[in-house]
Amino acid sequence: MSKKVYIFDTTLRDGEQSPGASLNTHEKLEIAKQLERLGVDAIEAGFPIASKGDFQAVKTIAQNVRKPVIVALARAVKQDIDRAWEAIQYAAKPRIHTFIATSDIHMKHKLKMEPDEVLKRAVEMVSYAKSLCNDVEFSPEDGTRTRPEFLYKILEAVIGAGANVINIPDTVGYAMPDEFGALISGIKQNVRGIDNVILSVHCHNDLGLAVANSLAAIHNGAQQVECTVNGLGERAGNAAMEEIVMVLKTRSDFFGYYTDIVTEQIYRTSTMVSHLTGMHIQANKAIVGSNAFAHESGIHQHGMLSNRQTYEIMTPESIGLKQSQMVLGKHSGRHAFEERLKELGFSNLTQGEINEAFERFKDLADKKKYMMDKDIEALINEKVLKVPETYELEYFHISSGNTLVATSTVRVSNDNEVYEEAACGDGPVDATFKAIDRAVGVEAKLEDYYLRAVTSGKDALGEVTVKISKNGDVYIGRGLSTDVIEASAKAYINAINKMLLAQNGKNGKQI
Repeated sequence: MSKKVYIFDTTLRDGEQSPGASLNTHEKLEIAKQLERLGVDAIEAGFPIASKGDFQAVKTIAQNVRKPVIVALARAVKQDIDRAWEAIQYAAKPRIHTFIATSDIHMKHKLKMEPDEVLKRAVEMVSYAKSLCNDVEFSPEDGTRTRPEFLYKILEAVIGAGANVINIPDTVGYAMPDEFGALISGIKQNVRGIDNVILSVHCHNDLGLAVANSLAAIHNGAQQVECTVNGLGERAGNAAMEEIVMVLKTRSDFFGYYTDIVTEQIYRTSTMVSHLTGMHIQANKAIVGSNAFAHESGIHQHGMLSNRQTYEIMTPESIGLKQSQMVLGKHSGRHAFEERLKELGFSNLTQGEINEAFERFKDLADKKKYMMDKDIEALINEKVLKVPETYELEYFHISSGNTLVATSTVRVSNDNEVYEEAACGDGPVDATFKAIDRAVGVEAKLEDYYLRAVTSGKDALGEVTVKISKNGDVYIGRGLSTDVIEASAKAYINAINKMLLAQNGKNGKQI
């Protein structure tokens, strides 16, 4: 009989720690709602003690997302636990996740504590967390490099103190699959009370083994996997949720386990996270990469035409990637457009959002002969997930050439105020960014600029992602247009709007 594996998604906590990734409260809430539609069992919404923004995001998610367990991370420190509970007390299913390092190297060089002190702290803080919240998870940080006898001892003690979930992290991605599987098996055999709690694992991908290690753990009795959408996370990332889920589904004959994930929502979730974090998915990424279901080899194509199962072990439709043959264009009606939105996983849009999306679809269809699914996805992601606009681009004009100094004139609006400025730069994009800086009276450092074509062809949409920073904080902006300069200007203004929104929040203003 198949057994359930719980999917604990930490995209909003560990995933957001990816270098260059940055999400505001609105974006985190949209991802959390999508994770709820995806069917994850638990959402680690953040680390409330880390910042006011993180606290507010966790609180907002706890208030608005009801089906999954909402988890807040806390060090084994009373102040952290208090702050975590303050944020998640509004959740229908709250959980406090507390941790402390247990490996010799961490205890000696980071904590500067003796093992007995670490054991005492762990028990006290789990007990304290339990007094606030009925659901408590404990993690021994750097668990795979912890001496087994000490690991067994501390796990047994925190179970006695009330922990409901025990999570074993491969914090630095050091373990090998056989090794990690043996560790989980050893815990199952040597820790009293382990059968009364959920045994979880959290694997990092430093050696490219996070998914393999997670699967080895499941094979040896782990009941929960902590993972992220697209494998986001610190350094090389975490175990990729979509890969674990589809392995268990595709090879149910081997594992005999299942999840409650609605796999048809995987592609929608992946593209949303990629869009909002600015972390683009490599083409050959398993499950959700653009080449995952592409077949170029003649031999492969011949086999596919004869029987799809010759080279396809799962279908694109199983992850929500529709292989539709219906072409949309400027003469397409609202009904066909709405049906396509549903096929692409946008079934949760309000009527107002659909109406606005349809108008933008029509505007773009006047510039493009045919509209591809990726064009529609990009339109929805850009508009529906956009932050409130302090400034809007009204107009731009550039003059550039290989023997000319690039100049740009822009006009931006803020409520009823209009600002117009001009600037020179090293190319039209640089000139436009400098003109925008002058118009809005804000100067930020451009950290990264990324341009890609959403689809192919001369009339393809250009999608620009920019990352700007100010006072150590990073803000990601996105813009979309068939004109790459316009897309660049929109992306830059979008990033500035996010920066101003965050600053208003820090100043106590309503946002």
